[in-house]
Amino acid sequence: MAFGAEGDGEVQALDGTGGPRRVPDLAAEIRELERTEGPRWVWESTARDYPRLLAAGVRVARCHDVELTEGLLLARDGVFGGPRSAAAVLARRRGVEPPADRPREDQPSLFGGAPPTPLADVVAAWRVQDERLGALRLLAAAESAGGLAAAEMSHDGVPWRADAHDALLTELIGPRPAPGMRPRLLQNLADSISAAFGSHVNPDSPQQLLKAFAQVGHPVSSTRRWELRKVDHPAVPHVLEYKELARLYTAHGWSWLDAWVRDGRFRPEYVVGGVVSGRWASNGGGALQIPKVLRRAVVADEGWSLVVADAAQLEPRVLAALAGDGAFTEAAAQGDLYAALADAFPETPGGPSRRDKAKIALLSAMYGGGTGEAVALLAVLRARFPAAFDYVEEAARAGERGASVSSLLGRVSPSGTAEYRELITTAEGRRAALSRGRFTRNFVVQATAAEWALALLALLRLRLRDRRAHLVFYQHDEVIVHTPDDEVEEVRAAVAEAAGEATELLFGRTPVVFPLHTSVVASYADAK
Repeated sequence: MAFGAEGDGEVQALDGTGGPRRVPDLAAEIRELERTEGPRWVWESTARDYPRLLAAGVRVARCHDVELTEGLLLARDGVFGGPRSAAAVLARRRGVEPPADRPREDQPSLFGGAPPTPLADVVAAWRVQDERLGALRLLAAAESAGGLAAAEMSHDGVPWRADAHDALLTELIGPRPAPGMRPRLLQNLADSISAAFGSHVNPDSPQQLLKAFAQVGHPVSSTRRWELRKVDHPAVPHVLEYKELARLYTAHGWSWLDAWVRDGRFRPEYVVGGVVSGRWASNGGGALQIPKVLRRAVVADEGWSLVVADAAQLEPRVLAALAGDGAFTEAAAQGDLYAALADAFPETPGGPSRRDKAKIALLSAMYGGGTGEAVALLAVLRARFPAAFDYVEEAARAGERGASVSSLLGRVSPSGTAEYRELITTAEGRRAALSRGRFTRNFVVQATAAEWALALLALLRLRLRDRRAHLVFYQHDEVIVHTPDDEVEEVRAAVAEAAGEATELLFGRTPVVFPLHTSVVASYADAK
């Protein structure tokens, strides 16, 4: 489809039965076709095009997003960050330099704004991509479905009590200050810091803090929490408290509230696949990092509840399903994977529990690094579960060589540059190689975990289409559904069914279980 400037537009069936046709009310046409035919819509950008339909009261079940799909294809070709528009797709097909994507401020608004992309270009770009997708077809469908869910969640918003947010800020840092002033409690802490040093110090300036600590005989290389905790000086507790509260004030204070919450809803702008592993990002607002203390402001409407579901130990379970290690897979069929692996590790009086040792070993295997006891625990993991260990180890070795690795559905990591491959031949290059190996070691697991979560999101979204309940939040391995109280049990069942279907879609009939912990709460803060 292609949007016009005043609500009209063009649609075209892609089965060869006819050319484009102009319709005076594109939203009404799409609504009717959704009801009668349930097509997969092809458009250039869900992030740009779908909000216009949502504003007109129209929702679709499926789409093909040209820009999101092009990002996957470019990554497979070893190109990251290149233009992804329909014009760029066609330029590459012609062998010419693709035009830059237009900046966000030039994006058209509701049925207007910048000139729309011609329908013929969108159709031609889709045909080019359809020829090239191959094994990426399922991933492209999931990524496009994620685009639909992201736009819908931004449109619907997270239920957010501005009065509760204001009360929390007032409780933690004092009443809203005048412009240019600190909140009262932050100012009190700043005064205490200066008094402890015996001179005026601006705690918002790392340079002044470093200088002040050096002047009292405690030189430190940074003001990070872990380093300051080693310093015995009366200013330290005030500095640590100030930094924590100042972070809240800066990231989620009253300015954030004014900018991001309206009509009782927090409406973030998600970036689907914004991280190379496929995890999402956001354009401002910190959508993926709601502080625990502010979750008290996320409150369901009267007569509604929040169904909060998060996947337990997702990445280790993904590794078990990927590696096909019999003993590891058997453990991953249990509710607590770390506990099921615990008997593989020796008991040490006064040391970490056997369950904690299993967790340390698994995290070290998936993320790399680890010193001291972690090295010994890794040796145990390798001896007991060699296939699981070798799976991530092979990914790490590939990364060290500069090769790319891929997720289960084919998302590809960046490969090393020519400069990198030359660097690793030197003695100094070993550190760079180890760092890149840690990245690819985790990529194969994290990217596949992101695919499982994306499949869960897409399948759950479809199950909720005919209900008033709707998705309002998604973060890596957690989803929140805002639901009328009389639909709670149906929503809980839909979440469980979507998780089971996502598992089978990716891994087939694996014995690995992906348990979802589900809470039904009035406030996000009450979710366990």
